[in-house]
Amino acid sequence: MILLLTALFFSIELQPVEFPSTDRLMITGDLYMAHEEAAPFIVLFHQAGFSRGEYRELAPKLNKLGFNCLAIDQRSGEGVNGINNETATRAKEKNLPHTYLDAMIDLEAAVEFVRGKKAKGKLIVWGSSYSAALVLYLAGEKPEFADGVLAFSPGEYFERDGKTADYIQQRAAKIKVPVFITSALNEKTYWADIFKLISAEKEWFLPSSKGIHGSRALWESTPEHPVYWEAVKKFLERFTPK
Repeated sequence: MILLLTALFFSIELQPVEFPSTDRLMITGDLYMAHEEAAPFIVLFHQAGFSRGEYRELAPKLNKLGFNCLAIDQRSGEGVNGINNETATRAKEKNLPHTYLDAMIDLEAAVEFVRGKKAKGKLIVWGSSYSAALVLYLAGEKPEFADGVLAFSPGEYFERDGKTADYIQQRAAKIKVPVFITSALNEKTYWADIFKLISAEKEWFLPSSKGIHGSRALWESTPEHPVYWEAVKKFLERFTPK
């Protein structure tokens, strides 16, 4: 089944997809292929308690900027914007663990799926809240994971899972690809030490007013969304053909 969406007079095809995670749990995703496979590709990961619905408004706008996109349901989440997290539902039905850290293999599986079947050009990963921390971890742990990283409200969120207070910092120091970090205005302390240790090309952005946690910063319902978008577009320009 293919659903047709229209955003800002730009029609794109939203194609539901499924593929297995490392432990064979099926992952649900929304594929937004508006360009040839050679175009740069962004893999979108949601925040805690959410689903792929976090990107229903944003992915078509990224298509307009020249990117193909995949937004997935991780096994840690519930739903947002009327879109249920189908991967999380399956994980609970199968009694599989579904903490933030358990979702890391879903991120890896999504990148592997895209590289193998949909993307022939640059691949960028985009995380929100806990998944923003995970994409930084994976970019440092696996140099081949991505060609660029956007992290919306990352932090050291994993002490409750038995990890050290510098779990993300240790891997961030190994990142070799361009990184963009942003958040709500009052969240800089969550990621400042992570950002400091990144030796690769890097940028950060904070609004002058309150802002909001995660990728919701770009939703039209967020008052500061225009300035967030301006910063994101500037970072993404390095991945699009001149």
